[in-house]
Amino acid sequence: MIIGGRIFGKALYEAGRQAYKNAQHRPVLAAGGEAAGVQNATSMSLTDKLTREHKMTADEARMILNVGKDEGIEAMMKHFDHLVKANSPKPIPEGTSPAAAARLQQQHTSLYLLAKVVRARERLEAEMVAAAEEQLIGKEQASHTKDTPP
Repeated sequence: MIIGGRIFGKALYEAGRQAYKNAQHRPVLAAGGEAAGVQNATSMSLTDKLTREHKMTADEARMILNVGKDEGIEAMMKHFDHLVKANSPKPIPEGTSPAAAARLQQQHTSLYLLAKVVRARERLEAEMVAAAEEQLIGKEQASHTKDTPP
């Protein structure tokens, strides 16, 4: 019994030490976390800046909204509206008992999913705005080079 207690005590001690090491290794994830791919966004490019700001990569946002890279804002908004309607609380009919109303309120609603869908839309909109600004700057630079004599 004494030997069994010693073995159990050592195992418990080692498990505690390992848990402490794991907590010290990635304190950011334990404190609130980061989105996947955000920690790799270390360059000073515009895409990495948007990834850090929105805590979501563009690929993750496209995956959430189920849109491809070549699809436009119309498809994105169509998918966004569908997901918001599917995950929003449904209106409770008049004359429903409080117990039934509570059951209806809890069915098929998720604030977490709604937040992810909204953040995905914001991330893709920011990406589209940045692409439009880059395109506008490119056109302005091209027009300046045409106007100046060689």
